[in-house]
Amino acid sequence: MAMSRKEEARALDAGERELVDKSHQPAVQALSDAELADLVKLVRERRDKAQSEAHRRRREMRGKSGPKGAAASRSDAGSQAKLSVLAMAVRRLNAEAGRRRQLAASMALVDNAHKALAVKAKAPQRGPEFNTRHAHRGMRAAANEKAASLIRPMERGRQRKAAQVAQAKRDAR
Repeated sequence: MAMSRKEEARALDAGERELVDKSHQPAVQALSDAELADLVKLVRERRDKAQSEAHRRRREMRGKSGPKGAAASRSDAGSQAKLSVLAMAVRRLNAEAGRRRQLAASMALVDNAHKALAVKAKAPQRGPEFNTRHAHRGMRAAANEKAASLIRPMERGRQRKAAQVAQAKRDAR
């Protein structure tokens, strides 16, 4: 579910808010690849920490573990909100990193194609291939190696139909 920046700011502390703000669109494109990798690492660590905190609070609410503070948690809505905001930030950062990887791969592909074309252009031109059927005097007919059938197609169809009728009579007994 989409969350406004105001709701995101309410769920995060100041350091996390700064990291998440960098994951939004205009700012994330201004980052270098190294900065993006560092940001992904930091946001993932924060997300994992928020996830473990949310799990701990839920266990306290169910009575599975003792309270961390003086009293057990009554609600984990805040930790769940923080977790969802950080998870969305990680998704955005992963998408940007994937987009950059695809762009780099396509650029490398284009570069390799240009290099191959240059190598092909520099290669000496070869003469005609002599082991092909189209060398020199044009196409020559290839011999048909399939034996010609001496049976008329109508006769073959008549025999098939007769065999079907005979089989149907036997099956009907």
